Amino acid sequence: QVQLVESGGGLVQAGGSLTLSCAASGIIFPIDVMGWYRQAPGKQRELVATVSSGGNTDYADSAEGRFTASRDNAQNTMYLQMNSLKPEDTAVYYCNVVVRLLSGSRRTYWGQGTQVTVSS
Repeated sequence: QVQLVESGGGLVQAGGSLTLSCAASGIIFPIDVMGWYRQAPGKQRELVATVSSGGNTDYADSAEGRFTASRDNAQNTMYLQMNSLKPEDTAVYYCNVVVRLLSGSRRTYWGQGTQVTVSS
């Protein structure tokens, strides 16, 4: 059974930092892309950052320059270092994993989310 467990969320003051972790277990096929998404109250879920199997990263404009995504392929773990946090970063942050199946198709898994609250 595939499980994605996020941790590291919490309450922080504006300008502060947090590091989120996502540990994936039960995955027997190669992981193509690992990503972080977030959803603020009343808003749609949006992409924050992705990390390819080769370590290439891609960021939303709102995260560029402040957030750093990384992954440990051996541990199937992904991280999101968030600096210079702003109140508008407040959201539930979700871990996302895209797995490549033997057929060549891909399957997506989601974690349960971790709350990040940035106070002004």
